[in-house]
Amino acid sequence: MLPIQCSFASVLYDRMVPLALGEVQPAGLSLNFIDVPHPRQIFDRMIGNREFDTSELSASEYITRHVSGDKSFVALPAFPLRAFRHKEICVNTNIVKEPKDLKGKRVGIQIYTMTAGVWIRGLLQHEYGVDLSTIEWVEGKMDGPGPHGKPSILPPLAPVTITQNMDPARSLSDLLEAGDIAATIGAQMPECLGKARAPHIRRLFPDYKAVEIDYYKRTGIFPIMHVVAMQREYYEANRFAASALFDALDRSKELARKRMEASSIGRYMLPWLPEHVNEIREVFGGDFWPYGVEKNRKTLEMLVQFLYEQSMISKKVPIEELFAPVKKMDS
Repeated sequence: MLPIQCSFASVLYDRMVPLALGEVQPAGLSLNFIDVPHPRQIFDRMIGNREFDTSELSASEYITRHVSGDKSFVALPAFPLRAFRHKEICVNTNIVKEPKDLKGKRVGIQIYTMTAGVWIRGLLQHEYGVDLSTIEWVEGKMDGPGPHGKPSILPPLAPVTITQNMDPARSLSDLLEAGDIAATIGAQMPECLGKARAPHIRRLFPDYKAVEIDYYKRTGIFPIMHVVAMQREYYEANRFAASALFDALDRSKELARKRMEASSIGRYMLPWLPEHVNEIREVFGGDFWPYGVEKNRKTLEMLVQFLYEQSMISKKVPIEELFAPVKKMDS
């Protein structure tokens, strides 16, 4: 039988390179890897236009749609992007010096519903007692005027104060520098951070690495940002494809990890990479980028909890409901 065609769009992360180059092949699939440089472009094209059979997709956008009854996609428990987000809270220190100062302020974010924002709001609320209901969220581009992409997103289910950056000439970064917003959160740093002209712009947590390591050691959570999603019609017509692609994604990630650890060949432009790898092993105590439901259950349940608390889903659902059943393929 001829392999089934499968288009897959993703940023070309290191963990995707073996798959994109064909070094790893999904059994029974002829994979067309489409390298799209920015995740927002992938999400908009997948959700808005259904351009790909499978793609990287925002975890929050997928879960909110699924729980709302939109079963257009089915997710695989492979996670192209995960990131600690303490580092991406920037503040105007003339207004905010510690987390509690965010109460009642205007805070910029690219898109309120983006997964990075969900995680940041959750940690601000649970770790630092910030009352999210008092904040006005200002949406827009971090590095230019106007909206961030063309998202097809579901609005919150309860009232949330969200406004748009309507300034035709200024970005969220510009607003932060001028003091028109007190802080920015999200998946991108404001351009003004680190500029000599803006010494009053700082990270809320300057020693963010230590804060993030402490957070992981206390909670066991390494936040998941993106999942891999398959169009429902494609999945129903090719049920084996879920396991085939998941297995290939996992093997590709493992090959990339082994190559990173074999740093003596100078594959990466990171002079202290061996030390970084050793530190990561010490912190995580094993696989630091696991795929699969069970190894990520605590993190996924926390994400669902935050989505529920932030009125983005109407109920908490079992994690198994969100993902296609997958298994490792025979080598």
